[in-house]
Amino acid sequence: MKLFHGNIENRNVEIHPEEQQHIVKVLRMREGEEIFVTDGKGNLAKGNLIFEGKKVLLDITELQENLPDFSTKLHIAIAPTKNIDRIEFFVEKATELGISEITLIQTDKTERKNLNIEKLRKQSVAASKQSLRLHFPKINDLTKLSDLIKTIDPETTFIAHCDESFPRIHLNEIPRMDEMLFLIGPEGDFSPKEIRDLSTLQIKAVSLGNQRLRTETAGIFVAAWNYFLGIR
Repeated sequence: MKLFHGNIENRNVEIHPEEQQHIVKVLRMREGEEIFVTDGKGNLAKGNLIFEGKKVLLDITELQENLPDFSTKLHIAIAPTKNIDRIEFFVEKATELGISEITLIQTDKTERKNLNIEKLRKQSVAASKQSLRLHFPKINDLTKLSDLIKTIDPETTFIAHCDESFPRIHLNEIPRMDEMLFLIGPEGDFSPKEIRDLSTLQIKAVSLGNQRLRTETAGIFVAAWNYFLGIR
């Protein structure tokens, strides 16, 4: 299955320009070859390639709309790591594991202040296509934790931290929900003040096990846990 990204609206399919170039110049595909196109919103078109000058079009043979995604919408808010490769790795793997939304958060101990969000979004789209995923995750701009807190639902929000002086529940004690938000801190963890502030809002703290996990590992672990529960 050769999956590409494009716009799908009113039974019209427009393959994105970058994808058109990839089809012609990299893959060297021929007219009449069968491909699939998704808009990343759960719609999928199958058809055959048509070349009109420099344009690559799709002769649609089948269109499927509103295909389902993972049953639980998982949102992970995670602090960017000093080494950007590690957060890029997280975005790629979490996308493959079915995450719905990612917010990069600025915390008291976050050292990286600048991010190329567009690059992360492109990597997420590439990972979606590679894993044949038809719903692309939403990648939000860098957001202050203090601002994010104002928008969250404490009933469906959990903070993963390593401070044993605060009570924590085990990940397996969390019931299945339609939506969940997990907060993952930076190198050095959330500050005690941040943990206290979140605890005051009745946000449950979660332990991810006895090992101290790196930031990106913790994020991937939560994504894999949610993926596993979804396929059981």
